[in-house]
Amino acid sequence: MYKDKVAIITGGGAGIGLAAAQLLATKGTKVLITGRRTNVLEQIAASYPNIEGFTADAADPEAAARTVTEAIERWGRLDIVVNNVGNGSVQPLATTNAQEINDIFSVNVTAPTLLAAAALPHLEKTKGTIINISSTFGSKASAGLSIYSASKAALEQLTRCWALELAPKGIRVNAIASGPVESDFLRERMGLSEEQINAVKKQEIRSIPLGRRGVPDDVARWIVHLADPESNWITGQVFPVDGGLTIA
Repeated sequence: MYKDKVAIITGGGAGIGLAAAQLLATKGTKVLITGRRTNVLEQIAASYPNIEGFTADAADPEAAARTVTEAIERWGRLDIVVNNVGNGSVQPLATTNAQEINDIFSVNVTAPTLLAAAALPHLEKTKGTIINISSTFGSKASAGLSIYSASKAALEQLTRCWALELAPKGIRVNAIASGPVESDFLRERMGLSEEQINAVKKQEIRSIPLGRRGVPDDVARWIVHLADPESNWITGQVFPVDGGLTIA
């Protein structure tokens, strides 16, 4: 069901994005992963015959159209779009500023919207699917995460609205609300120190009912499942994959 299909996964150089790309590639899907580190993308592409890298910064409004064009020029079709790349920061209301708000929303809201819009005519041809990667904190409140949480809540509402809008075209749209996963997100995107990261991880483990942080494959498996054409009666849904953190 996946063989010879084509997927775009943003932020595919590490973490959940890379795990999903690897799983899809092993099933025969051609996968274009994006990221800012060209050397990392090249190393991944050299290791997986069905994965190709494309250097793109999600914060760049021009990146979406260029990414879709790259996939179409390589393989002539597009079946799956995974809006995985994300940005965030711990930002108390008292010290927040317009630049940091824009930085988060440009990656978490604007970039997925532009990529989905650019992909639309190609997904309509293949009756394809869009999968947005949200967060537990798109619905769960947390002090200091108001801007990040609001951006993920926006992405979840985009998911529902797009699902209604695109259903007549045969395009399904769903989201996965991922819990904390072992990756470089806290360091590279949230900008936390090692001491802060260790403190956050300990607190998260105490809060997650199943007693552990996730690993990328925990979420990647659900991306692959939702991308399966056999999931063709599922759209407009947000699936928590977080060890029970949503209900804690």
